[in-house]
Amino acid sequence: MDFELTEEQRAFADTAREFARAELAPHAAQWDAEGIFPREAIAKAGALGFCGLYAPESAGGLALPRLDATLVFEEMAAVDPSTTAFITIHNMATWMLGTWATDAVRDHWGPLLTSGEKLASYCLTEPGAGSDAASLKTRAELVGNEYLINGAKAFISGAGSTDVLVLMARTGAPGSGAGGISAFVVPADAPGIQYGKKEEKMGWNSQPTRTISFDNVRIPADHLLGSEGEGFKIAMKGLDGGRINIATCSVGAAQGALGAAQQYMQDRKQFGKAIASFQALQFKLADMATELVAARQMVRLAASKLDAGARDASTYCAMAKRFATDAGFQVVNEALQLHGGYGYIREYPLERLLRDARVHQILEGTNEIMRVIIARRMLDGDAPDAIR
Repeated sequence: MDFELTEEQRAFADTAREFARAELAPHAAQWDAEGIFPREAIAKAGALGFCGLYAPESAGGLALPRLDATLVFEEMAAVDPSTTAFITIHNMATWMLGTWATDAVRDHWGPLLTSGEKLASYCLTEPGAGSDAASLKTRAELVGNEYLINGAKAFISGAGSTDVLVLMARTGAPGSGAGGISAFVVPADAPGIQYGKKEEKMGWNSQPTRTISFDNVRIPADHLLGSEGEGFKIAMKGLDGGRINIATCSVGAAQGALGAAQQYMQDRKQFGKAIASFQALQFKLADMATELVAARQMVRLAASKLDAGARDASTYCAMAKRFATDAGFQVVNEALQLHGGYGYIREYPLERLLRDARVHQILEGTNEIMRVIIARRMLDGDAPDAIR
């Protein structure tokens, strides 16, 4: 068991760190304050391969292991969790398209998405189907050689500013559950698509969030991903990686906050000496570092399980998402506390990191749902020996 990164992995991480410092750090606060979606910066990330990190080579991607992708996402999230999180969602949707699309659809969209020239949104959640995703009602009906789509999606990242939608819709009878759901590639500007207002959010302000409505939207039949009825399985496979990605964004945010806190403790003086000399604050920093390292290693373990196709990869992904997003938020919160009143003002990055990291405990499956997934597996007879 080797915990050390290879030279190639370190090179990926170093490139991502340099990119984050040059292209994200100078602008992240402005993008947050003004709600700017930085397509130009995302395209620059695409030029480095960061928009198709684990998409298959047949779609123009790098086909990297998920573990390697976490190294890139962590470095970018240390500076700008919001923009990085969108890039991870784009990677997930691009991987799904590249893996299950027909040759014609993959050949058209794959190179555009993996290069960052075009961007993708992932459309699963509905106004009445959040944690209970299998109850979604958006419908796709095959009429001749086209699918006719009607329904609505909610809380869609990038909606209204992206170019293609990876959409889950019901092709089976009402009440057919997970087995009646299929996945589709839908051009974002197809006639019949309407976008709701841009949501005013606590964080993640560098990426727009909107509802999407579909009114008799027609797409060619070859825009189906996989086969009819496979959509929920495809969505969940996407979310295994998505949960690792979001967990990584929390690790990155925590790393950025820890670095800021350590520097601030050296610089800030109270009672005639640097606050780094106070043992109570030293202990706080020690706990933050310990929680962060534990979260990072759990994320990397889950990524390794997913890369290996392990039987319990989904369980490890749920564990990593639950632990890392909780621990990451706590580390950022403690870093803000160490900054005192300065942590609460926008001149410092702590309050932005805190707002951006909070939603990670909700999306890609709430942490309560992560506990449901873990508990179901742990109640199997072999679980105590298999999950260890």
